[in-house]
Amino acid sequence: MLQVTNTLTRAKEPVRPRTPDRVTMYTCGPTVYRYAHVGNLRTFLLADLVRRALEAGGVEVRQVQNITDVGHMTNEQFDRGEDRMLVSARLEDKTPAEIADHYTEAFLRDVAALNLRPAAAYPRASDYVPQMLELVAKLLERGHAYEVSGTVYFAVESFPGYGRLSRNTLDRLRAGHRQEQVDPRKRHHADFALWKAAGPGRLVKWPSPWGDGYPGWHIECSAMSLATLGEHIDVHTGGEDNVFPHHEDEIAQSEAVVGHQVVTTWVHGAHLLTEGRRMAKSAGNFYALADLADRGHSPLAARLLFLQARYGSQFNFTWDALAGAERALDRWRSRVAGWARSASRAGQAPGCAGYEQRFWAAVHDDLDTPRALAVLAELEGDETLPEAARLHSVRAFDRFLGLDLAAQVGQRLPAGAGELIAEREQARAARDFAAADRLRDRLATLGVEVTDTRAGPSWRLRP
Repeated sequence: MLQVTNTLTRAKEPVRPRTPDRVTMYTCGPTVYRYAHVGNLRTFLLADLVRRALEAGGVEVRQVQNITDVGHMTNEQFDRGEDRMLVSARLEDKTPAEIADHYTEAFLRDVAALNLRPAAAYPRASDYVPQMLELVAKLLERGHAYEVSGTVYFAVESFPGYGRLSRNTLDRLRAGHRQEQVDPRKRHHADFALWKAAGPGRLVKWPSPWGDGYPGWHIECSAMSLATLGEHIDVHTGGEDNVFPHHEDEIAQSEAVVGHQVVTTWVHGAHLLTEGRRMAKSAGNFYALADLADRGHSPLAARLLFLQARYGSQFNFTWDALAGAERALDRWRSRVAGWARSASRAGQAPGCAGYEQRFWAAVHDDLDTPRALAVLAELEGDETLPEAARLHSVRAFDRFLGLDLAAQVGQRLPAGAGELIAEREQARAARDFAAADRLRDRLATLGVEVTDTRAGPSWRLRP
């Protein structure tokens, strides 16, 4: 059974769905005003790993991931019309809707490139404004919110459990903790906006009982998660930067409306660093998948790189580490292709039970991907096992790892390459290594890379 660290309890707990063998999972998605960077994608990978681990055990997972296309304010308290969506629209000379469509499509391409299984639904915040208005109205009716000049605030003092997730209790929070100007109209400085009055000249706004405005960021996820998954959600994932205020506020809103706990297990991924600092668009120290491709690296090399660290640990991205992951990925694919060719001659074989038991034990132990990769590396080097058996096990591992390790299976050698490989083996057997090297070079001109193993030569086609 999969165990994960529940941010709410700070303990490692099994994922126990409310409905047996069926998990509902909500994943905080992108704000589509720029291309996602690989730090964002590492966070989204966490949800994919939770899902793959559960599905490998026969559990059905319904995952929903939102698309935030309404925008985040650069200053959450006062609308000066400078939110991220509108800034991008002005800079790129497009409408906010065109910006959202363009970067949503780019995000979905990145999802496919990184081999993240597609969610069952990708609700857009702009399509759920009626549900948001309904939630705000209910919070006002039940005394959890108040309206001031067209802006509606959530009254944090009305919700006794506020701060459970982040441990930011009200007595510890100080005014202006996010370096923002505090609206003096608030009853408590930690109160947050559910609905914001539109300032002059704002392009994206909706009518409401409190005047024209637009939703707060936090109410968006409450509305979309409740509408798409219901009042009981088994797992909710996101980045560690979402814990406060976003997920803390989401808990307060949702539970104040429905009257009970909505999310059972909260799982958060740690930041990706570069040059020792958090990778972020605002810091300008970020890379998109396109930047990796420009340097000759594949998206799945980035996936392998991220798997080398626990999801709850910060990880420093370097180009050298990415190059190392690329080499390891190429080697594993070449080995798997060689095993597949041997298996086609020798017939099928059962998997390597001991290795499989250790691999899945690592996966179920809070997604210990470094340990799982170490088991894979051991299996690769264990020449006492039949190649067909190793192939069987690695295919099973890859249903979780998602590295497309069988990518080279079924590839055919170019004309004449098979004869050159056989000739090179004869030269090696005669210890004529100079001739063997010349034959290796000839094979390279045909796009064939040969690797010598204890079991004989292994080859792959170079991209």
